[in-house]
Amino acid sequence: MTAAPSAPETLRGTVERVTFYNVENGYTVLRLRPTRPVPGMARDGLVTVVGNLPEIAPGEHLELGGRWTNHPRYGRQFEATTYRQVLPATAKGIVRYLGSGLVRGIGPRLAERIVAVFGEQTLEVLEHAPERLREVPGIGAQRAARLKAAWEEQKHIRQIMLFLHEHGVTTGLAVKIYKTYGDRALEVVRTDPYRLAQDIHGVGFKTADKVSRALGLPEDHPSRLQAGLYYVLQRAADEGHTFLPREALLAQAAALLEQPREALAEALQSLLARGLVVAEEVPLAAPRLAAAARVREEGEPYRGQGVYLPAFHTAEVGVAERLAELLTARSRLPRQALPPLPKVLTEQQAQAVRMAVQRPVSVLSGGPGTGKTTTVQALIRVLETWGVPYALAAPTGRAAQRLAEATGREAATLHRLLGYKPGQGFRFHPRNPLPVDFLVVDEASMLDTLLAYRTLGALRRGAHVLFVGDADQLPSVGAGDVLRALLQHPAVPAVRLETIFRQAADSLIITNAHRINRGQMPLFPKNSRDFFLFPAEDAQAAADWVLEVVTRRIPRRFGLYAPREVQVLAPMYRGPAGVHALNARLQAALNPPAANKAEKAIFGQIFRVGDWLMQTRNNYEHDVFNGDLGVLVAIDQVQQRLVVDFNGHRVAYDWAEADQLVLAYAISVHKAQGAEFPAVVVPVVTQHYMMLQRNLLYTAVSRARRLCVLVGQKKAIALAVKNERARQRHTALQHFLQQRLETSAAATPPPSRGQLW
Repeated sequence: MTAAPSAPETLRGTVERVTFYNVENGYTVLRLRPTRPVPGMARDGLVTVVGNLPEIAPGEHLELGGRWTNHPRYGRQFEATTYRQVLPATAKGIVRYLGSGLVRGIGPRLAERIVAVFGEQTLEVLEHAPERLREVPGIGAQRAARLKAAWEEQKHIRQIMLFLHEHGVTTGLAVKIYKTYGDRALEVVRTDPYRLAQDIHGVGFKTADKVSRALGLPEDHPSRLQAGLYYVLQRAADEGHTFLPREALLAQAAALLEQPREALAEALQSLLARGLVVAEEVPLAAPRLAAAARVREEGEPYRGQGVYLPAFHTAEVGVAERLAELLTARSRLPRQALPPLPKVLTEQQAQAVRMAVQRPVSVLSGGPGTGKTTTVQALIRVLETWGVPYALAAPTGRAAQRLAEATGREAATLHRLLGYKPGQGFRFHPRNPLPVDFLVVDEASMLDTLLAYRTLGALRRGAHVLFVGDADQLPSVGAGDVLRALLQHPAVPAVRLETIFRQAADSLIITNAHRINRGQMPLFPKNSRDFFLFPAEDAQAAADWVLEVVTRRIPRRFGLYAPREVQVLAPMYRGPAGVHALNARLQAALNPPAANKAEKAIFGQIFRVGDWLMQTRNNYEHDVFNGDLGVLVAIDQVQQRLVVDFNGHRVAYDWAEADQLVLAYAISVHKAQGAEFPAVVVPVVTQHYMMLQRNLLYTAVSRARRLCVLVGQKKAIALAVKNERARQRHTALQHFLQQRLETSAAATPPPSRGQLW
């Protein structure tokens, strides 16, 4: 909505409450208390206002331009087309304005005390003489300084919100923009909007492009083309690729920007020259059609230029170099006979223990119930007998907690093990390696290239590392496919456990997980105790069943209660049976609004005390990580914070950080990696066909410990079971590893995978 000439009609008043706000387009429904009586006022003295507006808080005074309309259902309402904020003039209005939560640190009671001292001059004092706040009882010098800063902050944020709104852009990110650039925020937005996409998490290229085009920047401007190329590479990394083939990058950017490939090729050269991207000749999947003729020999990989964001190139090459160093170094472990291994071990498990202590880099894989944990326990006993310093770690907090519970030994997240601190980086690195000679990395399918680089870089020469994981699960959320690359390289020995132990075999969850992994339909016997199917013919019916099963049937029959004990895992985010819709319905059912429950709408999402939430990206400052689950225990409207309890670790989030949190009554299967839940409920419908893959269903089912419920169609389950073609990721780790092994002066021919020293 742009500032317009004087509208046919003007409405002034105070915002009583915001009934609805759409973060995507700013569409708002609010109740306004007019400064003077107008036709259409309700008995409570309020009128309804609708229109595309910036995010507005109760207590604000507005001057709106527009026209009165009669809605067939909602009656008379004011349709606003222009907007202007008007500061309140009366003492009562100022109290309401300041106490609305608009200014951090000022709540209703403090607002009353401030206005009691300064009356109708309060806003003048805040604007021009904020040091006078010390005249208010209870406000000292430090608090007055904080309130002054908060007043300035909200002014700048309001300016940014208005500017973005005038250019048709959602205003939910205004606080983050101000936090990033401070008083320079408006200058940056006006002069170089594409910086927003690079500097601020949550501001994508399309948002920056919308601002840029509204400001009149030409569509073929070099900065736009370069930003578009950079965005395509970032999007590829979000999809798991460490690089994109040059031709694929140019094609995707051309489609995104609607510009010729020739112009984009020039923009790419500029990025390469400035070091903002890196290109290297790497093996590629053979291209289709005419380009396939360039494959020189049958079986020989097609090679081409891969374009990387610098961090991923450094990490992928770095992982290969560290693996090559470890594989060719002299072991720090004692060269002595193994102590007797437990007789309960199978020959495969015993072989895995021997492999781990005799080979510097190795992989232990296997599905659920095959004894990976038992094998790791036996390995730990050997290391402790020898007096070898070791560490146990996993990519996520939940996986590390499971590892500690299973082994009875301390385990940590990889970030915590490596001693990461915000602003200081990693404590352990190549110049200050970890003081351990053996590292066990559990749930290695979740290990992405960046984290693998940091982990391997912190190991001292001669140390051993064992990667433990299930390669048939979904790959890591982050870019790369480290575990599969290790399993496919002949220099890295691996043992795959295949025997399902009797106790595990008694579980239909374990049995069906392995059936799915073999491409067989799961079994649904009538006498099942832990695996069920609730038929539903479409996504809406499946969503209804999910609600019924989670809120009534599972608690009644099994005594398991959502959200802590029952987790919904959905293949997709959109649709009636997707993550977003299910979260809205489950929140309403499991944690409905109440007079004694504080709630806050931020970034288009309602947070309510008692909500089950998930952290969606690593936050080292708060020591919480992507996928961590917690409960919202407090909302501080005055200090503008949400307080979330992550299993005893309480974290306070500013409003600006709230986009890191999402409702977690339902989560994606990807986000469930590395975790186990007492019960899982999985909607599987043909509307999810884009995501119905064998490894996704296998991963979902294997997350259940006591109970697994599928809701949907057998046809959809069959589609998933038959679809074993997981999307191939662009990664060159194997290539770089082979290259480093061949060129290393210290390299010796590696033994074949089946041999042990």
